[in-house]
Amino acid sequence: MIKVAMTGVYVDDVAQAHAFYTGVLGFETRTHLDLGDGTLFVTVGAQGAQPDVQLLLEPGRSPIAEPYRGALYQAGIPCIVLSVDDIRAEYARLSGLGVRFTHRPREQGPVLAAVFDDTVGNLVQLVQSKE
Repeated sequence: MIKVAMTGVYVDDVAQAHAFYTGVLGFETRTHLDLGDGTLFVTVGAQGAQPDVQLLLEPGRSPIAEPYRGALYQAGIPCIVLSVDDIRAEYARLSGLGVRFTHRPREQGPVLAAVFDDTVGNLVQLVQSKE
């Protein structure tokens, strides 16, 4: 069986992204290594769950990453989709923390979905199954 172990999100600033993804979204730090010259290798994951799935916060200032990220953002396309059990509660919690949503929770086929700005150059989609 093949499973997802790690996927990456390009970010403007790894330290700022780490603070947002842990302090605001509630992820836990899985790996935090200083590779020297100010380069960090940081992964986060769902608090107390899915120990084998990590999100790598990758430096996004490169000739490959910047155009890709910019095009996604300008088109309103999220770079990643995260699931939640209660999207309305998460929307209220995150809005209360000052997170800027580009669209509120609404029906999108089989899910309720909302999109927010992660403060480090990306749009992120939250989904909740309607089942």
